[in-house]
Amino acid sequence: MSFKFTEENLKRIEEERKKYPESLAAVMPAIYIAQEQNGYITNEVMAEIADVLGIDKVDVLGVVTFYTMFHTKPVGKYHIQVCTNVSCMLRGGYEIWEQVKNKLGVDNMGVTPDGKFSIEEVECMGACGYAPMIAVNEDYYENLTKEKVEEILNSLK
Repeated sequence: MSFKFTEENLKRIEEERKKYPESLAAVMPAIYIAQEQNGYITNEVMAEIADVLGIDKVDVLGVVTFYTMFHTKPVGKYHIQVCTNVSCMLRGGYEIWEQVKNKLGVDNMGVTPDGKFSIEEVECMGACGYAPMIAVNEDYYENLTKEKVEEILNSLK
């Protein structure tokens, strides 16, 4: 599979690149744009990002694999990330993780057969003071209970 940025997205990347003294600094915005266009980041996508920015592919790979918001496999329309790191774990993160898995019938990095939901167990998402928490796409839900999680999941159906 070959990946090329659309003309519109190439312009967006160029605008981002102008904000920084070096092209490497624009790698995160370029990855976001690529993920918006393709849905997830493949080796071909990373190669195109590197080519467009004039940087090494390994620099793109390092960023893609470090951050949980970048996906290297297809995800559902609603990608649910459940934090189970220390603060969330101490306040019920594992119970919420089990609840989400059972409700959706998929395991870590799984996608429901209809492609609507995917789930991922993640380490700290920076909401420790508001644990436990989940993220649905870019939206954070904090201070959760099992009842609140049930409401959130039902609202997405």
